[in-house]
Amino acid sequence: MKPTSDWKQALEERLPLLGHRNWLVVADAAYPSQSKAGIETIVSGVGQQETMEFVLTQLNANRHIRPIIYFDRELKYMEEEDAPGVDDYRLWLHTTLGGMSLNSAPHERIIARLDQAAQMFSILVIKSTMTIPYTSVFFELDCGYWNAEAEARLRATILSEEGK
Repeated sequence: MKPTSDWKQALEERLPLLGHRNWLVVADAAYPSQSKAGIETIVSGVGQQETMEFVLTQLNANRHIRPIIYFDRELKYMEEEDAPGVDDYRLWLHTTLGGMSLNSAPHERIIARLDQAAQMFSILVIKSTMTIPYTSVFFELDCGYWNAEAEARLRATILSEEGK
């Protein structure tokens, strides 16, 4: 797979199409190309940090979506001697995503969630040139102008009205 000639333009074109229940992944170089329909993979041809910074800028510019961020639980336990550069990456990641809600889960569980989501919703994977394992960042997209509390109130109102 070769770098998408203009991965930034591709992301800018696709983000307005994405919404609640779609996923966006910034992946390391060894992340597999998944074969399920609904999962599109493009290659940035640049490092993880540059890719992430552009993705975050674009997510902030698209107010109709709000990311719920996941990363591989394995990243927390990796040792610098086994994966040179992992300490600096973790520091950069937590500094860059500071203040955001971060979630971790085992890599295989996140992949299974992507596979399940792709049955009905689009997923965009952007592969970077990062060569440290378990450094992919997963963005589950949620509605940017509606939240879980408002949804719960709406559902309670509907239930109480229809239950009369």
